Amino acid sequence: MISTNDLKTGITVEFDNGIWSVVEFLHVKPGKGAAFVRTKLKNVETGNVMEKTFRAGEKLARAILDKRDMQYLYKSDEDFIFMDNETYDQVTLSKDQIGEGVKYLKENMTISILKHKERIIGIDLPNFVELEVVDTPPGEKGNTATGGTKPATTESGAVVNVPFFVNNGDVIRVDTRTNSYLDRV
Repeated sequence: MISTNDLKTGITVEFDNGIWSVVEFLHVKPGKGAAFVRTKLKNVETGNVMEKTFRAGEKLARAILDKRDMQYLYKSDEDFIFMDNETYDQVTLSKDQIGEGVKYLKENMTISILKHKERIIGIDLPNFVELEVVDTPPGEKGNTATGGTKPATTESGAVVNVPFFVNNGDVIRVDTRTNSYLDRV
């Protein structure tokens, strides 16, 4: 158990039939009345964000997450196969378990898998990935002065808006948190 007075950014707690990570917190001590803690919590499994106010000193169950580095091997039908880097055990995950991160997976990529009480609850992708552009319309000459963008499909299936000078075959760096183009590699 953890007291709401001890909440910090990044701590995970079990609350309201889910596992929540503390995104923001603020201890408030009004001049009149009891102190309280105002928090912004993010559900680790679904990504939902909730604002919740707790009384100071209220107890919450601490959620201990096991983070294991695994290598993505291949896709088999609708399943994705990963290998534990330490034990070499293979784990099969569905698209639902991976979520939106499925569009950034590339063979031999190392990711972190989050477990809670031996149950896989999600994956933690690297913040930036390098992907090859496989399909994008050609940039028109003279069209680059405005700084516009065009859609580009990458080797993993992610569609990212890129500048006009990016062509098929270019390798680009993509921010997986915002699905945005960073630069050409």
